Amino acid sequence: MTQMRWLDLLSTVRLGSKKQSTEQARSPFHKDYDRIIFSQSFRQLNRKTQVHPLTQHDGIHTRLTHSLEVSCIGRSLGMLAAEKIKDELPPWISPADVGAIIQAACLAHDIGNPPFGHAGEYAIREWFDDASHTDFLKDLSPEQEADVRQFEGNAQGLRLLTKIDYHPNDGGMRLTYATLGAYLKYPWLSKTITSQGNIPASKRAKFGCYQSEKEILVQIAEQLGLIQLGEYHYCRHPLTYLLEAADDICYALIDLEDGIILNMLTYEEVEPIFLDLIGEYGTPEELAMSTTTWQQKIAALRGRVMKRLVEEVSTAFARKHGEILAGQLTGSLLQYCSPDIEDGINRAKDLARNKIFEHPQKAGLEIIAHQSLQHILDAFIPLTTPNKTLSFKEQRLFTILARAGTHFSDDHYDNIMQVLDLISKFSDHQAYNLAQELQGNKAGLM
Repeated sequence: MTQMRWLDLLSTVRLGSKKQSTEQARSPFHKDYDRIIFSQSFRQLNRKTQVHPLTQHDGIHTRLTHSLEVSCIGRSLGMLAAEKIKDELPPWISPADVGAIIQAACLAHDIGNPPFGHAGEYAIREWFDDASHTDFLKDLSPEQEADVRQFEGNAQGLRLLTKIDYHPNDGGMRLTYATLGAYLKYPWLSKTITSQGNIPASKRAKFGCYQSEKEILVQIAEQLGLIQLGEYHYCRHPLTYLLEAADDICYALIDLEDGIILNMLTYEEVEPIFLDLIGEYGTPEELAMSTTTWQQKIAALRGRVMKRLVEEVSTAFARKHGEILAGQLTGSLLQYCSPDIEDGINRAKDLARNKIFEHPQKAGLEIIAHQSLQHILDAFIPLTTPNKTLSFKEQRLFTILARAGTHFSDDHYDNIMQVLDLISKFSDHQAYNLAQELQGNKAGLM
């Protein structure tokens, strides 16, 4: 049975790096974390939607606070899992190193998401699906057309990490292959439009790499020794399963707090889910104190739940270690924990789906978000046609693009991707303000 090797999977070689350097203070993986933290793209997550678009409440999660929380859970999962399989790891790799790899990958896991969260992804996909916009796709290959009609935050993130930030078209952030591998939740390309049929924009299959970065995908996979499953299609890096678990835990549980803050949920609806997930770890004493606020109660519950989940998931990782290295594990690690854990996570997701995602307040804001991106695409995508004669208005719009660093060529696909690069970096408020400006409603605040 073919198996991946930790010796390759934990590579400290950097994509695009011209030299190898060592430091006493930082490991290569801690350096990855620092490069992501100091990037503009990471800062932009500060006002990007996690669940609630255009929120004015300071206590609500953004993509930035969500990513920081996921990175904390990921680091704990990585360190504990490494302790449990330490005899399988190279002797120079410590549990702290493994924790740092996952911490960095978790920090970047949402870095390619457009403004307005999933509503933003759907808006971009639906714009390109519109029959009136097919002229902008006619000279694209079926694979390139699939990319733009299935805009995917994960693939956009890989493009940003490896091609756009810091060193354009020369390694991007120049992260280690280990961190890039852990980041890649879906190490394969988009499928052609014909295989998608009439699937709605919100139901498209996920993928992790655009046509424009497919050779980078190959480079990452070959450097790490990922098992090839098909053309430009590889199995996951083992540490990706821990990243996925950290994201699922935060998304399912911690974000319920936002629903309480926004009066979409009550604490009483959330408490039983947390108590059931704690299991034998014991009920926090704060719950019996008459002076304790709901915020203090849920913080105490959250701590106990996270402790149990980190233990259970890391144990599942160690138990399934052989299958993971063989690229044969199906599903997520949460499915291989105690049965009550997957049940509790699903209950939390169902509660969020019924009480938060379908709430009229959220739906109204998502309509505004959707229309904002549609207006921006209406303005900029027509400019991507090579050798186009520009009207006065289009010349003004082109000035906006040029100021943002776009460099159009005769490659229509590349021009479209550059516009999507720009849009995906906008915060919610930048996108909303620009859309207002394009409609002549007010001066935008870029």
